[in-house]
Amino acid sequence: MPDSAPLTSLAHGGGCGCKLSPAVLEEILRGTPATGPYADLLVGTETGDDAAVWRLNDEQALVATTDFFMPIVDDPFDFGRIAATNALSDIYAMGATPTFALAIVGMPVEKLTASTIGEILAGGAAACSAAGIPIAGGHSIDSLEPIYGLAVIGLVHPDHVLTNKGAKAGDVMILTKALGIGVLSAAFKQRRLPPGGYQDLIAATTQLNDVGPTLGARPGVHAMTDVTGFGLLGHALEMCRGAGLGAEIFAQAPALLEGADVLAKASVRTGAATRNWASYGALVRLEADLPEWRRDILVDPQTSGGLLIAAAPGSAEDILTVCRNAGFASARLVGRFVSGPPEIRVTRAPEESRESLQAERAPGRLPPRR
Repeated sequence: MPDSAPLTSLAHGGGCGCKLSPAVLEEILRGTPATGPYADLLVGTETGDDAAVWRLNDEQALVATTDFFMPIVDDPFDFGRIAATNALSDIYAMGATPTFALAIVGMPVEKLTASTIGEILAGGAAACSAAGIPIAGGHSIDSLEPIYGLAVIGLVHPDHVLTNKGAKAGDVMILTKALGIGVLSAAFKQRRLPPGGYQDLIAATTQLNDVGPTLGARPGVHAMTDVTGFGLLGHALEMCRGAGLGAEIFAQAPALLEGADVLAKASVRTGAATRNWASYGALVRLEADLPEWRRDILVDPQTSGGLLIAAAPGSAEDILTVCRNAGFASARLVGRFVSGPPEIRVTRAPEESRESLQAERAPGRLPPRR
């Protein structure tokens, strides 16, 4: 067999941009029967959470998730690492610790060499090894497009389960990673990614969200999810719906990956960003002078993005310190939850928060403090 074709050339989409749009998914699930009454099912399908949770006993709950997608990059090892890291994130977002995984593999075997497929699986195994867990099995099929991901099992104390519905009015909203992954991935496919951009993309998408269990054990953290295909605004709206609250997001607050702003200003965007805005834009009120590129960043699909945390205001500095000490230098306070209907108002940062919200790009060091 000749050398394999570039992975992204074999797929119509890539990464979390492959996800069904929020509007399509909502329409499909509208007719799905509700989960039956199971006393030990702590988290099911009701709130669109990151994983299901089943209570085993008073000290342990089992957390289960599955996540897979098509290539976001051409390097097979990197693709495997990104897909596995993204799947593990669902466990961490519930405040849980992963224990083992099963591989989900769909490959066009007439278009990819066995060596290339093996590299994808090796990349996934490397990510799981970094998380301290094995890939204990899996399932594979011959498919038209390359697909890889994991089913992951984890454990958590029942009292430490974090869902996307626990936010309280007045809670601050903290995001642990920089935005712009979709923009950089689109630029990669268009061959417009500047030097160093690929390394930034890989570093962001392969960083494990393993601070999740630590956050789950802290009393000031009320809710958590990870930001993936629906973008920051879409996943914040999920938290608003779950809690029956509105939210204010500060447009300039999230850190941005290096060069993401320049590319976004040049109209580099994914198709998923456009679908995201079409799906939920009616529930978002934007400042009149907000540039279109800035809106695109807020709806940009994040493959293996950061954790979005609802925390008591008095816990904000502690949570930011925990995240930064765990390696999330781009952690920022990006908004707050407010009483009202489940919609989002996008504003500039309030004056009293400008110091902690001032950096837009992912920093090499923490911003100065007074």
